[in-house]
Amino acid sequence: MSSLFEQRLMQARACRMCEAHLPLGPRPVLQMAPAARIMIIGQAPGLRVHETGIPWNDPSGDTLRHWLQLSKEQFYNPELLAIMPMGFCYPGRGKSGDLPPRPECAPAWHEPLLEVLPNIELTLLIGQYAQRRYLGRQYKTLTETVRHWREFSPTCLPLPHPSPRNRYWLAKNPWFEQEELPILRQRVHQVLAGSSFKP
Repeated sequence: MSSLFEQRLMQARACRMCEAHLPLGPRPVLQMAPAARIMIIGQAPGLRVHETGIPWNDPSGDTLRHWLQLSKEQFYNPELLAIMPMGFCYPGRGKSGDLPPRPECAPAWHEPLLEVLPNIELTLLIGQYAQRRYLGRQYKTLTETVRHWREFSPTCLPLPHPSPRNRYWLAKNPWFEQEELPILRQRVHQVLAGSSFKP
């Protein structure tokens, strides 16, 4: 690992910028290495992820790994996948689920970390917060953004959140599993096949 990469990753993991707003205190959860080929940008850690310090270590992660057709060993290999949410720390609970990611986090950390990840070939944008920040073209709803996934492929793919709460969305939008998922899986494995760290 380069010293600049190590320095920036250590700084991000030690960040306490939002401490006053975090009910359980800061615990940045992210995974990366300079060799990573795929970047996953989601929302923010949930309670279970906060407690374990392991990204996507919950039912949403199980669904995401199923979507990608990756084992836990592959998914948690930082030489293959980088994971950097919009908010690095658990934001707390709201009236209908977790609160949104803290707005300070992505502007402070994303660009400095992306600068030291030179091998990213595919970015998966999970949920409206990541899509709003990283997609040049905006649609009114997450459904419309994900429906237009072809416009952003092959370097970027917008996805719905794999939360169990989204079962209704998946049932209402069968085109996602029929049309986008096969291309997502093909693209993920195509990118990882080019890695020196074989999945």
